[in-house]
Amino acid sequence: MSSLNVAAEELNPVLPHKAEIVIGLIAFLLLYFIIRKYVSPRFETLYAERAAKIEGGIEKAEQAQAEAQRKLEEYTAQLAEARAEAARIRDDARIEGEQIISELRAKAQEESARIVAQGQTQLETQRAQIVAELRGELGRLAIDLADRVVGESMEDEVRRRGTVDRFLAELDNTSAPAVK
Repeated sequence: MSSLNVAAEELNPVLPHKAEIVIGLIAFLLLYFIIRKYVSPRFETLYAERAAKIEGGIEKAEQAQAEAQRKLEEYTAQLAEARAEAARIRDDARIEGEQIISELRAKAQEESARIVAQGQTQLETQRAQIVAELRGELGRLAIDLADRVVGESMEDEVRRRGTVDRFLAELDNTSAPAVK
């Protein structure tokens, strides 16, 4: 039976030979030593560098986000300040516009009053001129009428003046209540 066991061992394709197990074990240990000594530390340093870059990137992103938030708050504050300034400028402009309008109204009223006063003065002057012309014309007409009615000539200047003055005084007395 022992020969059968040896023959069975040699013929069994599932069981490896003892030499293969030893060579495989030595190759495995050699490969394990190389990986442990050279490859694993390299992977660890690469992993550490990548982790540091990622953490640094996250930290930079957080800093950038904090900076962006600070800038946003600063921008919002500046915007609010600019809006307040714009509102103040609008209020100042409105007040200034109202002042300008009131000044222009006052100037226009002064100019209107001046023009009205000038017109009144001019009317008074023209009225006085017209009254003087009418008095002279009325005086001549009165003398002509008196010449015709009386039948004598009113050539004498003193008499004519007296007659004209008396006629005009009577005319003023009769027309004065009707005018006023």
